[in-house]
Amino acid sequence: MGNFIQQLAEGVSLLASAKTWIEGDAIQQLQNTAKLEGMRRVVGMPDLHPGRGYPVGAAFFSCGRYYPALIGNDIGCGMALWQTSLERSKHSADKLEKKLGNIDGPLGEDWRELIAAEALAPSGYEASLGTIGGGNHFAEVQEIDRVLDAPALQRLGVDKRRLLLLVHSGSRGLGQEILRDHVVRFNHAGLVESSAESDAYLARHAQALAFAQLNRRLIALRMLERLRGEGQAVLDLNHNLLAPAEVAGEAGWLHRKGATPADAGVVVIPGSRGDYSFLVEPIADAASLYSLAHGAGRKWMRGDCKDRLSARYSLQQLSRTALGSHVVCKDRSLIFEEAPEAYKPIDTVIDSLLGAGVIRVLARLKPVLTYKTSGEAC
Repeated sequence: MGNFIQQLAEGVSLLASAKTWIEGDAIQQLQNTAKLEGMRRVVGMPDLHPGRGYPVGAAFFSCGRYYPALIGNDIGCGMALWQTSLERSKHSADKLEKKLGNIDGPLGEDWRELIAAEALAPSGYEASLGTIGGGNHFAEVQEIDRVLDAPALQRLGVDKRRLLLLVHSGSRGLGQEILRDHVVRFNHAGLVESSAESDAYLARHAQALAFAQLNRRLIALRMLERLRGEGQAVLDLNHNLLAPAEVAGEAGWLHRKGATPADAGVVVIPGSRGDYSFLVEPIADAASLYSLAHGAGRKWMRGDCKDRLSARYSLQQLSRTALGSHVVCKDRSLIFEEAPEAYKPIDTVIDSLLGAGVIRVLARLKPVLTYKTSGEAC
């Protein structure tokens, strides 16, 4: 792995090259997590950036106790990639945007039977199913820009002549409620494994994972219906979750916060809305806690973006990208917060993962239409 795994302190490492820009606050947050009771190892990914108390873009391995606060308030947030039937040569960004329209609101009654068939436990958040949400969540129509392993794409059922659909969303308000309830009762002290309290959390955690995966599926189906196409999921993986794991012969708990599993098959690592995404085959390794970056990683704090960019770009300019794609985002604050300039270049993240020997790139994907919201707020 050469110089791509940096040992910062005992039990603390960073998967990134010396050229990868990582904010000092993120490093400090990463080191702080290593001091939690029962924590054995923490690894920052090349997209590491500061979060609310804990870093985003990291994996954490503990024994005997685990920490719901490390997972955060969007349990089950992840990405699903769908192969669609839409021919790339017949669907421009303009046509796709007109067909798609507004998909911010709740699903109609005609979706009730499909949702009921999933038999989800009641949560009170059913009206949010099929909606993307705010923040960095999005749904993006993509085309294959470069093929590096054609046989691998064929095995996955990916056709370069047809468009792909990438959905990034999570458990919406359900995950936030679960974390809030936990913090009210236990603050950030974590839970002892096999206790009544930890078993109760794991049950709700599983509920949020199921909700998030169904949500991504419904978003994809909803979009395909509007675009008059069909599709099939190529992958669907969570990057905010807790899972039992064994590392270096020791049984414990693997926390991922903005970290894609490297032990569950092919994954997508997206850039900002004005950058490429990469379809990669992971090479699972204990040194990375069997995890990968989940995206480009923020470079600027959300509150700084509008002041930095409003004098340089109009809202209309921000709705188009340097790659020729369209962005649907009518929230005036969010369109600045999610500008490509607010994120690290995805190439720096991919180069670090390649240098560490934890991925093999199969294809590069180019955005055609990115949907965030058609309303004034998410």
